Amino acid sequence: MKKFLALFAFVVLFSSCSEYQKALKSEDVAVKFDMATKMYEAKKYGKAIRLFEQIAPAYKGKPSAEKMFYMYSQSLYKTNQFYLAGYQFESFASSYPRSEKIEEASFLGAKCFSKLSPVYSLDQIDTYKAVDKLQNFIDVYPESQYLAEANIVAKALREKLEKKAYENAKIYNTISDYKASMVAFDNFIIDFPGTPYKEQALFYKLDSAYKLAINSVPSKMEERLNNAKAAYNGLIKHKADTKYKSEADEMLARIETDLKQFSK
Repeated sequence: MKKFLALFAFVVLFSSCSEYQKALKSEDVAVKFDMATKMYEAKKYGKAIRLFEQIAPAYKGKPSAEKMFYMYSQSLYKTNQFYLAGYQFESFASSYPRSEKIEEASFLGAKCFSKLSPVYSLDQIDTYKAVDKLQNFIDVYPESQYLAEANIVAKALREKLEKKAYENAKIYNTISDYKASMVAFDNFIIDFPGTPYKEQALFYKLDSAYKLAINSVPSKMEERLNNAKAAYNGLIKHKADTKYKSEADEMLARIETDLKQFSK
């Protein structure tokens, strides 16, 4: 009995493969469409994609084109081909604005770009694109069933951009470009007023202002020492019990001592 079942399964599999190969070689787009649909429904997305790629140019404008392009987009998405899937979903939404699938396609198209977003240390062009596309989806579909997920994904992407901006500002401090560091941290705090990195940003702004001041030529030292003192006050105003209190107080003591020479 087991041998019979195994033989039967082999025959079915061989027949299925044979039919698929025939569809690939067929000149009849209807045959290709039917087989592609079978492969899609069987979750054999790679095989479905091969057939969809063959018939896509010929299917534009046909009654079943909407279904075909939706399945094609989904197949690309299911196989993690996010760049192509994003393009196809956006094309679908543009081509079929009255489709019952447009909301889903619009969301998945935006989500595809989020999948292309790299780690925070790399260039974030795709991250910015993803945020813009997700925000556009949220604006167009404020009552969408995908709204909660869209907000979660957009929030994660914004946090990545926030960390990137913070680390970029910190790099200037690390390489001792203290003027650029102060500007970068000021811009960071303006751009991300509610950031969890604010305490660190204010401290490294102080550190940069302090090091710039104590290494200045005499003609610029007084002004820069006062800037450093203002940076200290900004940190303490934000968080009086900051974890950097000891280091900040040591800087302030040096600042106050150096300022005395200008009050004589």
